[in-house]
Amino acid sequence: MADREPGFAGRVAWVTGASRGLGRALVRAFADAGAEVVATARSADALHELAAEVRAAGGTIHLAPGSVASENDLADAIASIEAYTGRLDVLVNNAGVSPSFRHAETVPTDEWHEVLDVNLTGAFLAQARALELLAADGGGAVVNVSSVHGVSGHERLAAYSASKGGLEALTRTLAVEWAPRGVRVNAVAPGYLETDMTSGLRAHDRWSQALLDRIPIGRFGTVEEVVPAVLFLAGDSARYITGTTLSIDGGWTAR
Repeated sequence: MADREPGFAGRVAWVTGASRGLGRALVRAFADAGAEVVATARSADALHELAAEVRAAGGTIHLAPGSVASENDLADAIASIEAYTGRLDVLVNNAGVSPSFRHAETVPTDEWHEVLDVNLTGAFLAQARALELLAADGGGAVVNVSSVHGVSGHERLAAYSASKGGLEALTRTLAVEWAPRGVRVNAVAPGYLETDMTSGLRAHDRWSQALLDRIPIGRFGTVEEVVPAVLFLAGDSARYITGTTLSIDGGWTAR
């Protein structure tokens, strides 16, 4: 489990993209820190496996399977949260799809829409639909999971970069709009992590080394190095922080 961020006991955290990688680690970390967790992902089987792990460790978890790209699935998730807990303190928009890594002029239109629908529109809709719950009882926190490519361009990542750049702009806008309602909106922007999403690139001799050459620290990151930043932004220690994006990229954007 991750290092504990105090103050999540009695709180409810909703994590999307929860079935693997960073999302899975975040669910376990929030539960370990005392939060009641709601987990959303497209794979119901993977969610049930995760739930068994969390409950075996003494945590509390509820499942709301579905896709953030589906308005019906999001409506069902909000209804489930209201039924399970009646409140929501934290939303982590982690759901995302991996880009196909192709030149911009060859990206099919349906693939462009799929990436934007999940990575940007899905995150927007989850926040918008959850606002009333987040704003109740004194307010809550949103943490959007962006990427190093939200601000740093890279060949063959047009749709992905556009979606993450848009997510960071959305983060800043909602932070301003929702601050009067007590809802903080921030983001984290990880670099290349050792997850399933990057496995193909990390296994490729040329691309793996090309990526490592751009990371001053000289290695890929781990989900365990991102989790504490998310818990920090979601917790009381960050109660005077909103509209910011915290880069966790091994120095990629410092070059």
